[in-house]
Amino acid sequence: MAKEHIDYGVKVVEMRNIVKKFGDFTANDGIHLMVHKGEIHAILGENGAGKSTLMNQLYGLYKPTSGEIFVNGNKLDMSTPRDAIAAGIGMVHQHFMLIQPFTVTENIVLGTEPRKGVMLDMDTARKNVVEISQRYGLAIDPDAKIEDISVGMQQRVEILKALYRGADVLILDEPTASLTPQEIVELIDIMHNLTADGKSIILITHKLKEIKASADYCTIIRLGKYIDTVDVEKVTEDQLASMMVGRQVTFKVDKPEQPVGEVVLEVKDLHGVDYRGVEILRGLNLNVRKGEIVGIAGIDGNGQTELVEIITGLKKATKGAITINGVDIFNKPPRFGFVNGVSSIPADRQKHGLVLDFTVEDNLVLQNYRESQFSKKGLLNRDAIHAFASECVQKYDIRPGGSESRPAGTLSGGNQQKVIIAREVENNKDLLIAVNPTRGLDVGAIEYVHKYIVEQRNKGNAVLLVSFELDEIMSLSDRIDVIYAGQIVSEVAGKDADENELGLMMAGGGKNG
Repeated sequence: MAKEHIDYGVKVVEMRNIVKKFGDFTANDGIHLMVHKGEIHAILGENGAGKSTLMNQLYGLYKPTSGEIFVNGNKLDMSTPRDAIAAGIGMVHQHFMLIQPFTVTENIVLGTEPRKGVMLDMDTARKNVVEISQRYGLAIDPDAKIEDISVGMQQRVEILKALYRGADVLILDEPTASLTPQEIVELIDIMHNLTADGKSIILITHKLKEIKASADYCTIIRLGKYIDTVDVEKVTEDQLASMMVGRQVTFKVDKPEQPVGEVVLEVKDLHGVDYRGVEILRGLNLNVRKGEIVGIAGIDGNGQTELVEIITGLKKATKGAITINGVDIFNKPPRFGFVNGVSSIPADRQKHGLVLDFTVEDNLVLQNYRESQFSKKGLLNRDAIHAFASECVQKYDIRPGGSESRPAGTLSGGNQQKVIIAREVENNKDLLIAVNPTRGLDVGAIEYVHKYIVEQRNKGNAVLLVSFELDEIMSLSDRIDVIYAGQIVSEVAGKDADENELGLMMAGGGKNG
């Protein structure tokens, strides 16, 4: 439930008739936005609708082709982020901009460090960071290194960076894309703490539940155009979804009953350690059969990441056995698993899913470029690769259309995810491992991704689904395995799953072995 609307009568941000062109492509086409003091204002749109582009102009990363920007009633020319920061605007990007080996304090004060004479005064810096974190309820360890803390904690550091520099307006770009459900609840509390203190928040998202839970108003953008601004309390999720995609969206997954076949993936007595060398998998057993989707439900940190990395060859286990169709793939390299029938949608699209500097078409054939369809005698068949990529761009609605020859890093996060999904589904392997496959996708795209995952299952392939979205696990899975403390502790049929019971099992209660 959104908090009670408070009309402060103060417009802190106004963007009028914003147009942004990149060559012949129009990313924003006459968009209006008005944000008042103390409100959470969501910007809703499909992947590639122009949400981040609009906010990058407010933050000075892009200059509008035409249109006007006002902050606190003053017309401003946002030429650089420095101009935006000076105007009291801060931005937390979807992919964080932190220096991994530095501490939390060092990242927050970077570029604005207090000094004693010519020397940096890190004691004062640390004290200031602790004070501001306590003021806004953003608990952090000021001495921890970024590389050692969770994604949720890294996000807090980014928010504190902006607040430390005096931000009164915070732009949060897809802030929940990588967070666990618990971290999402905490973030919403933090946002309400900030607005209670008079800050204003612009929330770029396409998660309808989170808009309903946090936002006061919502501006909808579709295909770069302004559609409407609505009072969130007065609209339903279905209405928001329809405005966003321009059609009726169904949230129900159509999954016909079908018999399952023989075991494709079998994992026995699997043991493994996390990045600290601490044992996190403690004798895990699971199997996935032909023609079924097995969902892994669990709170982040119970061994899901290590399980997937071990199956896909990115990490070695300390003990156990893993087979694909009876073939031993235990502690074998990733290529061996792929050749023997494993494809995967990884959790981190930029780290493990894509080569961002490569074109979309090259990313689509990363694993298959050696095949006769795409090469001959060591020479790539560029025409065949381009034709395959064009089909994928159209089939999977990768935007902008015709992006085959663009670097993957230039696409929005959601469209980068679509590239990976297109590649892995088209691989059509015996086992598809899908880790948070709809992370960063809008409801329209989620609908299509679910259809393709179910299609793999209907073809007789096996699907292992790992997701922190419990709704997704429950709607897609034929069978749900609950993971807790590195073991599968419960198993329930998907059609019999109860959200409350699953939540109890995920927290370590209701074990049935």
